[in-house]
Amino acid sequence: METAKPDSAGVGGAPRTNPIDRRVALDMVSEEVVSTLAIPECVHCGFCLPVCPTYDVLGTEMDNPRGRLYLMRALEEGRLAPTEPLVRHLDLCLGCRACESECPSGVPYGHHLEKARATLRTAAVRPRGQRIVESLLLRAVALPPSVQLVGAAVLTALHRVLRAVAETSAREGIAPRGGHREPLSRLRSGLRVIAAIEPRPASLPSTIDSRPKRGRRVGILEGCVNRCVFGHVNEAAARLLAASGCEVLAPAGQRCCGALHLHSGDLEGAKRLARRNIEAFERAGDLDAIAVAAAGCGSALKEYGSLFEDDHAWAERARRFSSKAKDALELLAELGLPRPRREVRVSVAYHDACHLAHAQGIRAQPRALLAAVPGLALGPLADADRCCGGAGIYNLLHPEVASAVLAAKLERIRASGAAIVAAANPGCLMQIAAGARQAGLSIRVLHPIEILDEALNGPLASAA
Repeated sequence: METAKPDSAGVGGAPRTNPIDRRVALDMVSEEVVSTLAIPECVHCGFCLPVCPTYDVLGTEMDNPRGRLYLMRALEEGRLAPTEPLVRHLDLCLGCRACESECPSGVPYGHHLEKARATLRTAAVRPRGQRIVESLLLRAVALPPSVQLVGAAVLTALHRVLRAVAETSAREGIAPRGGHREPLSRLRSGLRVIAAIEPRPASLPSTIDSRPKRGRRVGILEGCVNRCVFGHVNEAAARLLAASGCEVLAPAGQRCCGALHLHSGDLEGAKRLARRNIEAFERAGDLDAIAVAAAGCGSALKEYGSLFEDDHAWAERARRFSSKAKDALELLAELGLPRPRREVRVSVAYHDACHLAHAQGIRAQPRALLAAVPGLALGPLADADRCCGGAGIYNLLHPEVASAVLAAKLERIRASGAAIVAAANPGCLMQIAAGARQAGLSIRVLHPIEILDEALNGPLASAA
């Protein structure tokens, strides 16, 4: 049923290649059997195929949304066992949800994927190294903020060491070593990300005054990666919300949003973190909105209601919480920013973070906010809503496929001629910055919030 297509055109017209050495066929499943296994909403139209980044890279039927839906249904009905090839096909999905934007039947692909991965968590068929890396990362983001900030200091020191080593190697013409073993690939991918972005940890004060006040109280989720690596983005978001007339609060006791757990199928882990956040924001009193400056986190917050839909004790509390969740850019567009006081004469290409564009349907608001900045030239970026390959911790678990997806994104960025790439998700910022640095692409990678803050409050931070 499943055959590689090395001669088919992939992203940008490049041939599809399979960068991983793996078994690609599920020979025990006939075409006739598979046709009966699809998720009921799926009509097999194939509209999802052209927008699937992993299908472009791998070129196999079981590595596109339609094929993966077949596998999910077969797994759910017990027609297929959780074998290593099946798990591999589902694990190699980025979870970008571009297929949802294209699907004429409205298949909730992301929901089905999370459900399938939850089922597979108990199957010990994944490579041991992958399971260890995933477990460590999920534990790390769930740690208390005080412990995470200590870890951020360690990452900052490591960043400086890696930068110094890279600069020395560049001066002396030392090329980085290759190698295709997965553990080494994961390690190199992680080190590239750390070298590309200097952690800037920051915790917000519990309350930030606004003048003039509009009577709106907004809570802000600090998150884990945003707090420990992009703390300056949280600070900028708080300043912009305050400038828009809001009283901004950062409730004590909040934790990681649980998005990485949710996408990995660890639903119980996601629920534990969600309960902590719901309780923390309830203690802050009546809030008009809960803002978050990370697309993946915002998507997770908006799904708390469905996460607890079968839990009578938490369903209503989660639904109420989700109803108030908004991406910071979404909320700023709704409130209206004060007129920018400074020109920002720079060319910007806007990359749509997957969980902002596809999961939340937010595309126009960030562009409108950026276009209103005096002097800023917002240029076109081809396939702007195509995944960059970061996808949470995907680039650390499956670095070779992630790199192939990233290569296409970098070509589009290079062709745009922009000096800055703006992206509203920390995973995208780190992935694109790491790829651009490795490719020698001279660009800055910033959150749109940073650019808007500069227009209102002061110069941009130095390039990462």
